[in-house]
Amino acid sequence: MKKTLIAATVALLATGFAHATTEADVENTFNPYKGGFPKVNGLNPGTVINKANADQFKDAIPAGVFKLVKDGMFEIKVGPTTQFELSKAYIEATRKNLGKAKLGAKNGDLEGYVAGRPFPEEPDAKDPRAGEKLAWNYKYGVNWGDGAAISPFYWKYRNMQTGQVEKTIKFNFHFLNFKHRVKDAPVPEVTPNPSELFRAIYVKALDPQDLKNTQLLIQRYEDDQKLDDAYLYLGFQRRVRRLATGQTTDAFLGSDLMIEDFEGYNGRISDMKWTYKGTKNVILPMWNHNELKLATDMPAEADGYKYVDFGGQGGCFHSASWQLRKVYVLEAAPVNANHPVSKRVFYMDAQLGNLNGANEIYDRKGELWKVFMVGKSHPDSHLPINKGSGIGIDDAFSMVDVQSKHCTTGQFKGQVDPKLNPPSMFQVQYMRGGD
Repeated sequence: MKKTLIAATVALLATGFAHATTEADVENTFNPYKGGFPKVNGLNPGTVINKANADQFKDAIPAGVFKLVKDGMFEIKVGPTTQFELSKAYIEATRKNLGKAKLGAKNGDLEGYVAGRPFPEEPDAKDPRAGEKLAWNYKYGVNWGDGAAISPFYWKYRNMQTGQVEKTIKFNFHFLNFKHRVKDAPVPEVTPNPSELFRAIYVKALDPQDLKNTQLLIQRYEDDQKLDDAYLYLGFQRRVRRLATGQTTDAFLGSDLMIEDFEGYNGRISDMKWTYKGTKNVILPMWNHNELKLATDMPAEADGYKYVDFGGQGGCFHSASWQLRKVYVLEAAPVNANHPVSKRVFYMDAQLGNLNGANEIYDRKGELWKVFMVGKSHPDSHLPINKGSGIGIDDAFSMVDVQSKHCTTGQFKGQVDPKLNPPSMFQVQYMRGGD
């Protein structure tokens, strides 16, 4: 009897706090503004936050962003808070599989998950594994949906002090969920899938000439305890090489990003210790693309699409509006003591469940190293193919290295189009045939 009681206690601790998820949890997680949008005194649509008034709004600004504004590097124009409704198929999958997902004994273990948001209930500060549950919500979140492409995707390497654009790379990025698909055929899984992959990312450089046909493939397994596979194809060498685990934390092609930074966090749940730090209302870069003043210095797209403009110090900041959002503050500390980062701080949008709105990355000494800001457009105010997708469309990014005074910026043409992401693209053999 005593052994049974002990086993039950261990199981309860392993899975975190017991909580019977309800229909109300589903409603609240996907519609956090049902009772009205958040408000901060003096912070209204049209307000411009700059170094002169930043202190007034400090509690409503992510800490890293506050430092950048306070140092006079850029100003923020506030727009109205808007609903970013998620895919109806994803919401329905959450409802259908309510309460099935359970944390396992170890960080990185999840049992019973089928599809949708695994833990739609509000995080509980008393739950020691609340942060881990939020991390799973991100991993199995909508992100780019069942499959999408950024085609093309421009990265610019900039000297923050002089404004010089040192390099421009034109990429295509592709994303595919192999499992837990809810909307695009095949549902629920791409088959055959003998390796039991969950998701994959394929990247191809189109320009400049010295990087042309450089390719990156990342394969993430359903089993979070299993290391990702990552492969790099260098066009000038005409061969594929497997990346060692540590190389995902090196500067990617000399930029200010590491592979682990992609999408806010591109690693395993088990690679980090996750801590929920509380719920706040803070501003995040979210907007309607078609209502912005767009860039005039970018190559024209055949369909007339224009990219988000950049300004501020060194041209390092997207010129677009931010809005007050409900967020979960989530801290991730690497379990590997040799990791170049001591911690990441995420401001997780409560409605979308993404981790890339305005992140802070701290070096091994615990000092602020980089600030990553990915702006999202509402899909209904973007390309026609994205309308009704229920996905916050990544639209522009800024990775600012506050220590070296350097930045890498990105301008997206995101397309939620399954035809652009055939499963064959996410295999090593495809890289060899890419010339």
